[in-house]
Amino acid sequence: MKDINFNIISDDATDGHGGFGVGSLSLNNMSPVIIDVEAGTATIDMGAMHAKSAIEKRIKFLTDQEAVPNGKPYWIVWVTVGRKPEGFYYGGVAACDMLVDVEARRGYKLLPYHVNQMDKSLKGRILIDMMDAPSRSVLANFLQEYRPEIWTNSTELHAELERLGAE
Repeated sequence: MKDINFNIISDDATDGHGGFGVGSLSLNNMSPVIIDVEAGTATIDMGAMHAKSAIEKRIKFLTDQEAVPNGKPYWIVWVTVGRKPEGFYYGGVAACDMLVDVEARRGYKLLPYHVNQMDKSLKGRILIDMMDAPSRSVLANFLQEYRPEIWTNSTELHAELERLGAE
């Protein structure tokens, strides 16, 4: 099985020329972390970047949550890695909910919301307050164990997790 790592930083696609493409956002430093709420597990699945993660394949997604009464809850967390003088850090972290009923091949998610959350993660926002506490804990443990050196530098994420834990 192929080992999937967080995408960190790639070369400048414009080679510094300042022409076409300058100011556009790059997805090269973003990775989707999928949290299975019931199992309490987290995995990276790059297929989620194009709505083709393992749990999304062969599923017809609807915008009505009531149409998926037996849906299993998941979170897709868009994690963007940034760089500061101390090194890499988890700079943007934004979560989106999703329900999937594998047997019925139906699911619930709001694609515009997922796209907006991706954008907010790319822009360095930390938006995890909508997640349940156990799922936030799964995410924190996963990020800490996966790349401890990046976790250490992620002071804004630590502060948000601490703030949410105190509520």
